Amino acid sequence: MQAVMEQEQVNRYARSVAASKRVRWSIDEDVIRHRSLDAGQKFLPDGLSKVKEFDFLSDSEQRYLSQVQGRTYANMFGLVERFINAKVLELSQDHWLGDQTALEALVRFSDEELKHQELFRRVERLAGEAMPEGYTFIPGPDQVAGAVLQRSTWAVLALTLDIELFTQMHYRQSIEPDENLSPLFKDVFLYHWKEESQHAIIDELEWVRWDEKVSVAERDRGVDEFIELVGAVDGILQMQAIEDAKYFSRTSGRRFSQEERERLETGLLRAYRWQYILSGAQHPHFIKVLTSLVTEAQANRILAALAPLEK
Repeated sequence: MQAVMEQEQVNRYARSVAASKRVRWSIDEDVIRHRSLDAGQKFLPDGLSKVKEFDFLSDSEQRYLSQVQGRTYANMFGLVERFINAKVLELSQDHWLGDQTALEALVRFSDEELKHQELFRRVERLAGEAMPEGYTFIPGPDQVAGAVLQRSTWAVLALTLDIELFTQMHYRQSIEPDENLSPLFKDVFLYHWKEESQHAIIDELEWVRWDEKVSVAERDRGVDEFIELVGAVDGILQMQAIEDAKYFSRTSGRRFSQEERERLETGLLRAYRWQYILSGAQHPHFIKVLTSLVTEAQANRILAALAPLEK
């Protein structure tokens, strides 16, 4: 039975390599294609931006708020993929003198993550050309990556699978028929998903492989550190929600009341928590993998930590 399970793991790495070769895409030829972002279109679909919950905004203001969120989306992915790539390169060492198919899968993963970072840098620049001056993305990718990588590999892999899985949900949201959604941004979702869906497979394989190496105490610490990482991500989202609400208020063309500004901040934070934490943590496959590795008590600790973010 053990031999059969190990062979299935090898096969899954091989399938990921084959898929990577099959879906390979170019930023310029497939995604950007000499296009720019149109300020007359939404950047994020309503299911992600939650702009319909901002009932005090006009249709054009809701569209603009989706653009602010889209710009933050590009910057957030540029941030998280920095530490994901560093961890993947670190994990690849375990396969240097072993399974070369697994090594190729991780090397391809790393190469694709570097491409994704460049894609989102390009999207940020295009957003800057289409939007008013004054936007600020607060966290620094290198500083955040350094802090994340101080946590255990078990915890970082848990967070990484969460992230890779929520990109799949984001793609599903973007394929809903919406003539007002930017075609360029729709392609960003599509092509990002094509490679991230393979990354999620590798994340799972590496997390399960790593879990087999840790002690009971190390796994328990990993659970606590995963909770800490989720809290750290939420701290970033709280800061950026406030910053984005201020930017939107300054540049939207009208004065908002104090109550409306507070609703902007709380609404943006709710949308960001859904986009960058809950849509992955509540993904059925994430729950399936997590509960296969931890005890019921450990799973309940994680659920208790996530519960306040759903409000």
